[in-house]
Amino acid sequence: MASKKIKKATKKEIEAIKALFLEHYPDSLTELNYNNLYELLIAVMLSAQCTDKRVNIISPALFKAYPDPISLANAELDDVKALLNTCSFFNNKAKNLIKMAQSVVENYNGEIPLEQKELVKLAGVGQKTANVVMIEFTGANLMAVDTHVFRVAHRLGLSDDKTATKTEETLSKKFKTDLHLLHQAMVLFGRYRCKAVKPECDDCFMAPYCKTSETFRV
Repeated sequence: MASKKIKKATKKEIEAIKALFLEHYPDSLTELNYNNLYELLIAVMLSAQCTDKRVNIISPALFKAYPDPISLANAELDDVKALLNTCSFFNNKAKNLIKMAQSVVENYNGEIPLEQKELVKLAGVGQKTANVVMIEFTGANLMAVDTHVFRVAHRLGLSDDKTATKTEETLSKKFKTDLHLLHQAMVLFGRYRCKAVKPECDDCFMAPYCKTSETFRV
């Protein structure tokens, strides 16, 4: 992260920022394609350091070959790797997908657990992934911080934390409610407007609250 000190948003500014995000992204949802909880979990796992667009290209063949945890648990590693080879870190992701499915079969009777504390026990599922799944599938009042949310939070003076986990804690405390909507709003805002390179600052609805166009990465 850059060493430059960024001015923090005031309580009044935080309330205005929250209202603007909810106004501009009232029904924000993930851009990942899925049909059920199993497919959602896999898609979110694959999306780590990979674009949703790429995941949506890869996932249909994977879901067709392994339509449930049992089939994936018994999959050959090389076969899964072959289906993921255009995805970043596909070797590790293939291993984690199979381990995740094996754990689901062995410990959860083949059903994906729909609890954050249980999801994080699965291979390849960290807090961010678990939160995204809960946000998307249940509308849970949780915040998840990816590279877009991290960058937006820092540019708007909502956080000066060094890690995604700390940023998540800070945003959760400051926003308190509607976290599921705010998470996805910040993702979309960061992906299409407040981009890492050449952010579209002209006529941006957040311009009055922006502290810097400097890039922050997690």
